[in-house]
Order: sequence, then structure tokens, then C-alpha cells
Amino acid sequence: MDFTRITEQAHEAADILLNAAQPAAGEICVIGCSTSEVAGQRIGSASSLDVARAIMDGLLPPLAQAGVFVAVQGCEHINRALCVSKNCMEKYGLEPVAVEPWLRAGGAFITEAFARFSGCVMVEDLRARATLGMDIGGTLIGMHLRPVVVPIHTDLRRIGEANLILARCRPKYIGGPRAHYGGLESAH
Repeated sequence: MDFTRITEQAHEAADILLNAAQPAAGEICVIGCSTSEVAGQRIGSASSLDVARAIMDGLLPPLAQAGVFVAVQGCEHINRALCVSKNCMEKYGLEPVAVEPWLRAGGAFITEAFARFSGCVMVEDLRARATLGMDIGGTLIGMHLRPVVVPIHTDLRRIGEANLILARCRPKYIGGPRAHYGGLESAH
């Protein structure tokens, strides 16, 4: 497996997401990743910390530079709980839970996040507060995104062998035929 290429793809995906969404500092980017799918295997069957490290090496620098909080989702064996910074938990009033992810309950990606992130905590959910999302390998992150979710269409459709879906959120359009929306679409 070409870990350098996986890191490059992850970095490109983060750049595409950030350019399309134009997030403000302090917004949440939720990421779900099946390292098994990246390696060309069925989700949950071949978790790899090496793949997780390669992806994080590409994703984290541009996301940190943009000042967004990163929330990494675990698998269904820990009820899709998330690893976030303590600052994110406090800012958004999230509920901490007592679980430590590992390869067989949570998956490699959240296990790597838990080991790598300084001062991280596990939370039950994001209360649909994330405004950016990245789903690598069909991990189903939608429950954590704020309505209304808008897919970001890009030529980059995979990281490794895993399908890639990028999303941003916009405010809901309300009103009738007299309503104007102007530049509000990008407001969060």
C-alpha cells in the first residue's frame, strides 16, 4: 500500500473541503473513516493503524491551520461516539462518555485520533452541530451534520480504495416568494 499517496489524497480532500465550505474558526469538521475500505477490504474487517496515520498526516495540518475543530467518529460498536478536543466539548456543550476506542471497538481511525489528539475526550454525539463533513468508506456521518447538508462535488472520489464524500452545511432557506437570500448561504 502506498501510504504517501494516501496522505496526499487526504490532504487534497481537506483542501477541497475547506475551499468549498470556507469555515470560520471554531466550526466542527466531522470525519468518519474506514481504514479497511481504504485498503480495499470490507468495512470493519481489516482495521489498520498505518492507514489511519497516513490519512491523519494529510488531513490534520490543513484543518488545524483553518482553525476548525476536528471530531472523529467511531464505528457502531461504540455507538458512533466521537473523539474531540476538550475545548470543542465545552464550546458546544457536548456530553462526555466513558469509552476508550481500540481496533475492535471504534476502529483504527478513532483509535489513532484518541492517541494523537492532546487533551481529547469522547462525546456521545455532536447534536447536529458539525458544518463540514468527510466520509471515507461509507461510515455514515450524517447524524452529526447540521441541516442543510450540501454535497461537495469533486474529481477526487476516493482515498485509497474507499469512496469519499465531502459535505458542507448551509442555513435553511425559509420564507415565501418575497424572500431574498443574498449572500446568506455561506453564513453559519
